[in-house]
Amino acid sequence: MASTIWNRRMIVQSNLYIAVLDTCVLAPMPLCDTLLRLAEDPSIYIPKWSNDILRELRSTLPRMGYTAAQAERRINAMEAAFEDANVTGYEGLVGAMTNDSKDRHVLAAAVRCGANAIITSNAKHFPSESVRMYDINVLTPGDFLVQQFHQDQDLFAEKLVAQALARRVSLAELCSVLSKWAPNAVRLLLDLG
Repeated sequence: MASTIWNRRMIVQSNLYIAVLDTCVLAPMPLCDTLLRLAEDPSIYIPKWSNDILRELRSTLPRMGYTAAQAERRINAMEAAFEDANVTGYEGLVGAMTNDSKDRHVLAAAVRCGANAIITSNAKHFPSESVRMYDINVLTPGDFLVQQFHQDQDLFAEKLVAQALARRVSLAELCSVLSKWAPNAVRLLLDLG
């Protein structure tokens, strides 16, 4: 058993899959919590964001009912937990991006950090002709969670069980909430039994 855990953690720790998390996937707390738990050690992927993404998050959270203090506390906790997540030096690339003008900073940050993917609910803002040359996938949170499930089913399940326990809800209740963004990943998880 111990060697299985050690082997799995060695494989996971060597994983260099980098994903830029767009504001729209960081704003809904249950989804954000799931995405960031999957990035905690042992991680399934490496999360990235930028100052512009966090600035958008600061302005989005109050529109979702958070106070400014709650929004700041949440962003500070994210930054403290993932000290290396902030991408810098992308600003000079923004003008060269050809995707939706409101999300060019997201693509520029992804290019700058060598991301494998951008996780967003606004895939239409990143047309394939804008991202193809950078070899960056644009994934919905649902598609990304399915991918992460297949990366390491046991670890994925472990992290969601821990999330349910931390939120003091059953796994079924957590899955019901997450099914709004990731119905296929939820189905795969529940099928594990």
